[in-house]
Amino acid sequence: MLKNFKIGDLVEWNSEAGRVRGKIKKIITSEIMFKGYTVHASKKEPQYLIESIKTDHLAMHKGTALKKIK
Repeated sequence: MLKNFKIGDLVEWNSEAGRVRGKIKKIITSEIMFKGYTVHASKKEPQYLIESIKTDHLAMHKGTALKKIK
């Protein structure tokens, strides 16, 4: 199922350290380099730049890995 989010949405995802919560900062719709890795994104399948609420760490995830929270 394709999930669409918008900038400012609060989301959570699983990480190696457990569940992480953050805010969507940017929607990526084309291929870019992020932390030394190629991020494959398109308008049809965007990826999301998210800033962790606790640590200010930046992460990039597909919509399928995210769950919107209130």
